[in-house]
Amino acid sequence: MTDGNCTENSVPKHIAIIMDGNGRWAEAQGKPRNYGHQAGVETARKITAECTRMGVKFLTLYTFSTENWNRPDDEVAALMGLVLTSLEEEVFMKNNVRFRVIGDRQRLPKAVQQKLRETEEHTAGNDTMTMVMALSYSSKWEITDAMQQIARKVQTGEMKPEEITENTISEHLATNFMPDPELLIRTGGELRISNYLLWQIAYSELYFCDTYWPDFNEEELHKAVDSYNSRQRRFGKTEAQIEMEQHNTAKK
Repeated sequence: MTDGNCTENSVPKHIAIIMDGNGRWAEAQGKPRNYGHQAGVETARKITAECTRMGVKFLTLYTFSTENWNRPDDEVAALMGLVLTSLEEEVFMKNNVRFRVIGDRQRLPKAVQQKLRETEEHTAGNDTMTMVMALSYSSKWEITDAMQQIARKVQTGEMKPEEITENTISEHLATNFMPDPELLIRTGGELRISNYLLWQIAYSELYFCDTYWPDFNEEELHKAVDSYNSRQRRFGKTEAQIEMEQHNTAKK
């Protein structure tokens, strides 16, 4: 159990979160959906600070998917406005957190694009943790973009088709600067991945909870990490093989 006193060895280096349930949380209180999104921003700040304290090195938050562009115009506009107002550099500087973005930036409003660039540049020297915002993102977009990059290299003779490996694909993904997540958390009670980091979570541990994102707090985060620590990660091997490897490692 972590009991709120996680060491670097007891927490995943990379946690990815699908922050679901903002709108339903607000509707349950008789409030407009945008009220839930505003509350969700505060939760994101708290969880970012706690992950930093715990020793997590990368935190990736699914903020806005490519499919979310299909939502009502007023909700999309409000979400874009929240992105602008929530990127307070003080939050990142206080926790020594670097900020990065993955997603199709070209679809974002120009003001949002500029704010993202500025925040990335101003926090580039922070090295305690990297908080990654998946914005205008989907795995299908990301993998398609990677395939197009690779195809162009084949077309120009920079690469041969037979030279394409799993590593080649990973290197052309938007997430090429960080390790794959060990733990994927989804709040809000839904049991699906929603087009999020499909390549990267091939061997991630999945954790689903009913708690809506605005109510997801430090205690809920520790529950997820406790669940992660209770599992044996085998990567296709048998339990006996893993135990033998652990035994041999302990003997060294």
